[in-house]
Amino acid sequence: MSLRNAVRAFPALLRVGFADALAYRAETLIWVLSTTMPLVNLALWSKVAETAPVGRYGQRQFVAYFLATFIVRQLTGSWVYWDMAFAIRTGTLSMRLLRPVDPLWAYTAEAIASVPMRLIVSLPAAIVALASVGASGLTHDPAIWSIWSLSLLGAWLITLLINFIVGSASFFVESSLRLMDLWLVLYFGLSGYLIPIDLLPRSIRLVAEWLPMRFQIGLPVELMTGAHGRAVALELLAREYAWVAALLVATIAMWRAGLKRYAAYGG
Repeated sequence: MSLRNAVRAFPALLRVGFADALAYRAETLIWVLSTTMPLVNLALWSKVAETAPVGRYGQRQFVAYFLATFIVRQLTGSWVYWDMAFAIRTGTLSMRLLRPVDPLWAYTAEAIASVPMRLIVSLPAAIVALASVGASGLTHDPAIWSIWSLSLLGAWLITLLINFIVGSASFFVESSLRLMDLWLVLYFGLSGYLIPIDLLPRSIRLVAEWLPMRFQIGLPVELMTGAHGRAVALELLAREYAWVAALLVATIAMWRAGLKRYAAYGG
């Protein structure tokens, strides 16, 4: 199917995806509740900073950082790999392949359509908490907020593309979900999700700053909390989109190779 036709079909795909999200709203609630670790970290690190700042973080800075982490996580999270792996293992992907829209477009629409449901559940509490902290913990630069919006899109794209790559691995290995488990271990430790990247040991931090996990959480949160000026923010944004481009190429290659294998075995 051509890109033009896929774009035409996309609004319908979004409506279907949103209807599915409404139908499975209990699962959405469970997903949101399972991603509240930043709120736990908020309490832990605030207690640590009670007597003295940790790096550049006092109590208010930790509150702002981990509330921003919670918001970014809700806006960029995706579990598409699970649906892909299930469809490939059970053969139900064949039904999706018969449709006039490439399954990756449908999975993308489903990922987008699930975001409003997560925000309905999670965002009000986060906004109230941020308001209680005050605006001092957030950047006041409109240009940084513009860069932040692009970094948030990049974070969402990286997360989605990683899901596509891991999901496509199910064409080749029986337990591709183990690959996601490995990715999540690295993600939790090196993205800024559990601990701000600038508080990591120097040797680990130097590696983490160039890995894609950092751009899934760390960069948008750092921009929200005013950690970078405009020049540094733009440099980091360029790195982020270099990862988006690389992961997009890898996704297309994995998907096409997987479909050939799938067809060869009568999928």
